[in-house]
Amino acid sequence: MMLSLNNLQNIIYNPMIPYVGTISEQLDPGSLIVIRGHVPSDADRFQVDLQCGSSIKPRADVAFHFNPRFKRTNCIVCNTLISEKWGWEEITYDMPFKKEKSFEIVIMVLKDKFQVAVNGKHTLLYAHRISPEKIDTLGIYGQVNVHSVGFSFSLDLQNTQASTLGLTQISRENVQKSGISQLTLPFEARLNSPMGPGRTVVVKGEVHADAKGFNVDLVSGKSRDIALHLNPRLNIKAFVRNSFLQEAWGEEERNITCFPFSPGMYFEMIIYCDVREFKVAVNGVHSLEYKHRFKELGRIDMLAIDGDIRLLEVRSW
Repeated sequence: MMLSLNNLQNIIYNPMIPYVGTISEQLDPGSLIVIRGHVPSDADRFQVDLQCGSSIKPRADVAFHFNPRFKRTNCIVCNTLISEKWGWEEITYDMPFKKEKSFEIVIMVLKDKFQVAVNGKHTLLYAHRISPEKIDTLGIYGQVNVHSVGFSFSLDLQNTQASTLGLTQISRENVQKSGISQLTLPFEARLNSPMGPGRTVVVKGEVHADAKGFNVDLVSGKSRDIALHLNPRLNIKAFVRNSFLQEAWGEEERNITCFPFSPGMYFEMIIYCDVREFKVAVNGVHSLEYKHRFKELGRIDMLAIDGDIRLLEVRSW
C-alpha cells in the first residue's frame, strides 16, 4: 500500500537543528518525506526547505520552502527561492501546528505539485516552480524539535499506467490524455471475485480543482442494488454514504470527524469489507465504517465510479 508510513527508508533520528542533509535518491512522483517532531512553547517559526544543493554563499535554490509561523497570525508561508530571490508567497491560514504539540508532516511529491498533510489531515498543495528532480538536500531550520525524518522513494506514481488489477473493465476503452493513461468515467468494472469478508478495493485518483463531488459504488450486478454508495460532496464538505436497495435509497449517513477530500488533491481510498461493515480509509487515515445493509456480500460483484475526479487506478484483491 503506497501510503503506508511504516516502510520508510533512511530514517534520521533526533537530528540537531539546523539540520542540512543529502536526500539519497531522486524525489520521483509518489515519493514521501515524513517529519515527526514537536513545536516548542517559545516557537516563532520554523521551516522545512527542499533545496537544490547546500551552498550558503550564494544561497542554494529552494524548490519548496514550507514555513509555519506563530507570531501575530498563525499561518504557513510557502515559497520558492531562485538565484537568491524569493517568488510570490502562498499563505495557508488553516494552521495545523500548535505550540507544545507534536506533529507529523507528510510531504508527497506529485508530478506537478507537492501535497502536504499534517497529522493525517490534508493541509496544502504547492505547484512545482523548480523541477523536483533538482532537489537533493533537505534543510530544517528554526524553533522546532524533530524526532525523526524518513523517506519513501516510491515508484508507484512514476508512470501511472491506468491499471485495473483484480477487475475487468466493462465501460469504454481507456483514453490517452497528456501521456498519462487514465480510466474514463463513468467507470464500470466487474470484480474478478465477488465481495466478502477480507476483500479490499483501492481507488486512486485526483480530485478536479473545481470539483463538486464524486461517487464510488459497490453494486450487485444482477439486481442493480447499490450495497455501498460513497459520495464525497466537496461543495458542502459532506461525505455521504447510503444504499440503494429494492429501487429505493435508504437513510443517509454523514457523520465524520474530518472531511478528507480537497480540490486538486491526489487520493487513495481503501474500502475494506469486514464481516459486519465496510471500513473506508483515505490516504492512510481511517475515515468511516458503514454497517452492511445488503447482507448477501457474495452478490456484490461490480464497482462503479463517476464524478469530478481523474481516475488513475483501481485495484481489488
